[in-house]
Amino acid sequence: MKLDKFNSINVVPFIDIMLVLLVIVLTTATFVAKGVIPVDLSEGKSSKKIKKEENITITIKKDGMLYLEQKAATLEQITSKVGSYKKDTPININCDKNAKFDNFVKVIDALKTKGYTNIGIITKDE
Repeated sequence: MKLDKFNSINVVPFIDIMLVLLVIVLTTATFVAKGVIPVDLSEGKSSKKIKKEENITITIKKDGMLYLEQKAATLEQITSKVGSYKKDTPININCDKNAKFDNFVKVIDALKTKGYTNIGIITKDE
């Protein structure tokens, strides 16, 4: 039996590995670049663009975790920190569509009890 010499290198496995590494790098780069707590927003037809002004953002995740300006907080911490702002300060609620409605109602109720009425709900366009 005669052995053949290798005249070329098979580069297909090398290309496969490089493509997998490229996908991993691009995927992690998009998560790092956003710097936003990921939630699955509900859709609304009457949504408007948020003007860049001083506003407060409260996030409610699917598991019930609350965030104030991207920092985890309890409902009591949120109401005490929000109490230092003026009553006409815009407050935006960023709520996951699969979150319990009870959590959303508790946040709204706490804000209304403190006298805040300029409350908006963040949605995405259809």
